Amino acid sequence: MIKITLPDGSIKEFESAVTPLDVAKSISEGLARNVISALVNGTQVENTTQMTTDSTVQLLTWNDDLGKKAFWHSSAHLLAQAIMEFYPEAKLTIGPAIEQGFYYDVDFGDEVLSEKDFEKIEKKMLENAKKNATFSIYPVSKADALKEYADNPYKTELITNLNDGEITFCTHENFTDLCRGGHIPATGIVKAVKILNAAGAYWRGDEKNKQLTRVYAISFPKQKDLTEYLELLEEAKRRDHRKLGRELGIYAFSEKVGAGLPLWLPKGTALRKKLEEFLSAAQKKSGYEFVMTPHIGSKELYVTSGHWDKYGADSFQPIKTPNEGEEFMLKPMNCPHHCEIYKVGQWSYRDLPKRFAEFGTVYRYEQSGELHGLTRVRGFTQDDAHIFCTPDQLMSEFENVIDLTLYVFKSLGFEDFVTQVSLRDPENKEKYIGSDENWKKAEDAIVQAAIKKGLNYVVEYGEAAFYGPKLDFMVKDALGRKWQLGTIQVDYNLPERFDLWYTGSDGEKHRPVMIHRAPFGSMERFIAILLENTAGDFPLWLAPDQFTILPISEKYLDYAKKVSQLLENHDICGIVDERNEKTGRKIRDAEMNKLPFMLIVGENEELNGTISVRRRGEGDLGEMSVEDFITYFKKEAKISN
Repeated sequence: MIKITLPDGSIKEFESAVTPLDVAKSISEGLARNVISALVNGTQVENTTQMTTDSTVQLLTWNDDLGKKAFWHSSAHLLAQAIMEFYPEAKLTIGPAIEQGFYYDVDFGDEVLSEKDFEKIEKKMLENAKKNATFSIYPVSKADALKEYADNPYKTELITNLNDGEITFCTHENFTDLCRGGHIPATGIVKAVKILNAAGAYWRGDEKNKQLTRVYAISFPKQKDLTEYLELLEEAKRRDHRKLGRELGIYAFSEKVGAGLPLWLPKGTALRKKLEEFLSAAQKKSGYEFVMTPHIGSKELYVTSGHWDKYGADSFQPIKTPNEGEEFMLKPMNCPHHCEIYKVGQWSYRDLPKRFAEFGTVYRYEQSGELHGLTRVRGFTQDDAHIFCTPDQLMSEFENVIDLTLYVFKSLGFEDFVTQVSLRDPENKEKYIGSDENWKKAEDAIVQAAIKKGLNYVVEYGEAAFYGPKLDFMVKDALGRKWQLGTIQVDYNLPERFDLWYTGSDGEKHRPVMIHRAPFGSMERFIAILLENTAGDFPLWLAPDQFTILPISEKYLDYAKKVSQLLENHDICGIVDERNEKTGRKIRDAEMNKLPFMLIVGENEELNGTISVRRRGEGDLGEMSVEDFITYFKKEAKISN
C-alpha cells in the first residue's frame, strides 16, 4: 500500500504506483480536470509523475501561485519553441516563470528582435499550443547533455555545473529543452498569450558577460483573463510612479549626478518630510531616541560587521585617503554605526531596551540593468532603528514593532499585503554567520510573534539576512506585484561581533539581542508604491501642496496671499496661482496636478473675508470663512488610527 498524505492531513491509500492525477481523480472528476501541477514531498512535479513510496501531495490548479508558476514555465517552452522556428540560429539560455508571467533570455546573434515581431511569435505559440502536445521530462547523462548542446555555450555552462543524475530534458512535440520540471499536462491548456516587451539582460546578471535579449510574456487559460490583465496593465501605466513622479514634480534623475541617485524636488522633499514627521512622532511615543551617523565609515567597521565579506565585491569600492592604507566606504548599512553608538555607553539591564532611530541614507551598487525608478536605486534612505534589549524583552519588543508597522500601513491605506517569515536556507548555512543555537532562538521568536499577532504569513527559506531571520511586509502595487517594504529582523550575531554587553541583575556581563526594523523599508521604494497605490492622490494630511488659491484677477492677489498666510499659520500648506490665466484654466490645471483644494477669491470674497471652496473630485463646497475652512480641513486631514 502507498499512503498519500494531503495538506489537510487526510490520507489516501493506493495499492500500487500512483500519480497526482490519480489522486485528484480519487477525490473528484472536477478536481482532476483542473489540476495542472503538484507538489510531491515539497518538490513541484508534473501531475503524471509516478509515486512509488508514501508521499505528501499538494494538488495545484491555476488558482494557486505554484499552479501559475507551472503554467507560465510551460509557456516559456512554447515561447522558446516559436522563437527557434523563426530564428533557428538563436541560442536559448533560461526561461523561468516570474511573479507575473515569464521570460526567456535569448542570444539572437546578428538578428534583432523588435516589437513588430511579437505578433507572429504569439500566433505561432497559440498554433503550437492547440496541438495539445504533452510535456515529457526524462533524465539525461551529463555526457549526452553536453553533446546535445555542444554549439550552445550558455546551456553548456549550466550543464557543466551539474552532476550526473541531476540533469533532465523536457520535450513537447518537436521541441526539447534543458529543464528541471514542473510543467502543466499539455500545451492545449494555454489559450491566450501576449509578449509584453523585450529588453537587454546580461547572461547570469553579470555586466562582464554578453548582453542577451530578454523576452517578457504572459499567458492565460482563458482569453478573458488576458483581456482583464491588459486592462490592469494600462491602469498600472497610468499609475506608474516614474510617470507620476515626473508629472507631479516629485523627483528626477540626472546623468551627471549618476544612475540610481534620485534628486528630490521641492514637492517630493515636502512629501518626504511629512512622512518623516509622521513616523518620528509615532516613534517618539514608542520610546525611540533619535541619532545621526555619517554617510561613510571606515572599511574596518564593515569588516567587523561582516558586510564587507558578504557584499564588498558588489558594493561601491573603498574610498582611499591621502594616508597610506586608510580606506573608507560609502555606508551600505546603518546597523554597524548604531552598534558603535550603543558601545559609547555602559548599560545595565535596567537601561534596556535602547531604541536608536535614524533616517539614514545608505549606498549600494545595484547593477544598471536592475535600476527601476525609485523602487531600485543606488542611494536610498531607510527609516532605520535598532533596538538593543535583553532576551526576556525580545518578544514584547518585536510585537511592539509589528504594531508600529501595522499602524504605518493603516494610516497610509496599505491594506493589500502579506507578511513573510524569511528564514535561512538549512541546506546552505555557510551563507550566514552565527551559531545554530542563536539562529533557532531568533527564528522561533519571529514565528511566535507572527502567530501571536494573528498575521497572515508565509515562510520562505533562504531569504534571511546573513546575520538573522526577518519578518518582511510584502505590499502589492497597482499591478499586483509584491514589494518588500517594512522589515523586522532578530539578530544575535552583530552584538557578538561588536562585543556589545550590558550588566545583568547578577552583576555579570550579558549580550543584548538586537532588533533591526524599518516600517517604511526605504523612503524611495515606499514613496514609489504610495504614488502608484494612490495614483498621486495622496491622503490630505500628506499632500505636498494641500491647496491652491485662485484670484480671479490681479486685483485680488494681495487678499489671496493674506489667506495663504493665515492657512500656513495653521500648518496648512499650499500655493497662490499668480498666473494671468482664466479661472477655468487654473481649476483644470489644479485638478491635473492633483491639488486637493482650490480656493477661489474675488471681489465678494474679499469684502466678506471668505473663500469659495472647491474640492478635487467633489466640486464646489460653497463659500466659507477662512476660520470655518480651517476647522473643516483639520477634521478631514486627521490621520486614521
